[in-house]
Amino acid sequence: MSLSYLPVQQGLYDPRQERDACGVGFVAHIKGKKSHDMVSQGLQILENLTHRGAVGADPLAGDGAGILLQIPDAFLRAQCAAQNITLPAVGRYGVGMLFLPRDAAGRAACEQIIADKIAAEGQQLLGWRDVPVNSAILGESVKLVEPVVRQVFIAQGKNCADTDA
Repeated sequence: MSLSYLPVQQGLYDPRQERDACGVGFVAHIKGKKSHDMVSQGLQILENLTHRGAVGADPLAGDGAGILLQIPDAFLRAQCAAQNITLPAVGRYGVGMLFLPRDAAGRAACEQIIADKIAAEGQQLLGWRDVPVNSAILGESVKLVEPVVRQVFIAQGKNCADTDA
């Protein structure tokens, strides 16, 4: 059965922006409490979504699906302190999760572009962190193209127009 009806455009809703969202899950604490249990439940949802077509000929090669969560400030603050990166107050910094080229020259070029954009926007580059990974669980086809995973830490600039963005 094909559904040809879309609701009318109203307010911020535009039916032309409708997209299929198969494989989306959502877990939240009703009072906004942060907990590892929420993360565990999010991971369980991912495990239960094999119908998304995320599994190919190599069962150890997924589609890169993941979970989105709040910045784990206490954890990142400790990790950054170990690398002499000082994070500003909660809400005054952002974290970028990056999948970068394996070759050093390509990676350096990407990082320079990112650093230039941060400066151009009037924000402050605080530093970079190599994210620990467990490559042993990856399939052989994935190991051949596994990127370098790094985080970039960015402090809010003095002229940040929208602190909620």
